[in-house]
Amino acid sequence: MQFEFATTPRVILRAGAMRQPADWAGTLPGKRLFVITDPGLVKAGVVAPVVAALEAAGLAVTLYSDVEADPPESRVLATVAAAREAGAEVVIGLGGGSSLDTAKLVALLAASPQPLAGIYGIGLAKGPRLPLVQVPTTAGTGSEVTPIAIVTTPSQEKKGVVSPLLYPDLAILDAELTLGLPPAVTAMTGIDAMVHAIEAYTSKLKKNPLADSLAREALRMMYDHLPRVLANGQDIESRSAMLAGSMMAGMAFANAPVAAVHALAYPLGGHFHVPHGLSNALVLAPVLEYNLPAAEALYAELAGVINPARRFDDPATAARWFVDDMTRLVRAMPFAQTLRDVGVTENDLDLLAADAMKVERLLVNNPRTMTLDAARAIYASQLMPRNAD
Repeated sequence: MQFEFATTPRVILRAGAMRQPADWAGTLPGKRLFVITDPGLVKAGVVAPVVAALEAAGLAVTLYSDVEADPPESRVLATVAAAREAGAEVVIGLGGGSSLDTAKLVALLAASPQPLAGIYGIGLAKGPRLPLVQVPTTAGTGSEVTPIAIVTTPSQEKKGVVSPLLYPDLAILDAELTLGLPPAVTAMTGIDAMVHAIEAYTSKLKKNPLADSLAREALRMMYDHLPRVLANGQDIESRSAMLAGSMMAGMAFANAPVAAVHALAYPLGGHFHVPHGLSNALVLAPVLEYNLPAAEALYAELAGVINPARRFDDPATAARWFVDDMTRLVRAMPFAQTLRDVGVTENDLDLLAADAMKVERLLVNNPRTMTLDAARAIYASQLMPRNAD
């Protein structure tokens, strides 16, 4: 057996950690902080208390709050320029996946000028980079423990920069920052984390025992706690558990990469600006169905993870139950349920399928080979409302 495993070297999971930064801020190798976030969090009142606490701890804060969803190249480069102008010594990403991904690239490019378009792919980025702290405000992307940043190119493709340089130095998981998330966002990001766990566990090329353990526990935690948080958004213990589950799923897929669900989700974000978690949710069920012949044994194992009390007659029955239960879970979520709901029509299917097939770095990890016709059929299957069970 041989494998490699890497992750963020230091993690703090504690409700209120951003209100009381004294115990970790002193370890930062600089006092001029460049905090990257989005305007929605500013408007929601999440950012001001964080900035105030950092300043009270004796740190100088420059706030940049113009992050865009599915960050386009132009916005990333504008943020890099702002960080240089501010004389940033430490970069802090505060927000969802778009803010965290932007922060990764800003920390890199502000310290090591290189063309962004030239580092898409695996291992092409060069260091050094600025010190980086990641503070997620959603329990979904796991970006605080992954070496990946996703950017939307001018042609509306989603491309990734993948490099160990993008692992942050510190991740802070503060459940208080997630208490105000509306149910739809909570659901989208929660499903996103579950997809990370499922795809890491079934990843074809780099599946390994350590990632497997993290993926199983992440899926169990998200499956147990997502319904609780949707029932009571102020449940701080379940909010913390979801952050932990999202992080563990991120650790898993950073080392055993995701596959076809993400490959088919990316074009929905690039062309229709569908939130990433929702994009994953919209194609999850048909991709699981497509993969079932090749992933039956692994899906059967995951059935036992989320339903340990049930005894299945055989792996085929367990795997079938797992696919059906994931489909049930997605259908119960408070977000759009069809591609037509997010603006997709029959005329878009060929474009979506063609773009999905370009995401080869993910498709090679899928347990069953994805074809152009299969990708188109998966999109087509999600256009119309499904019959009620």
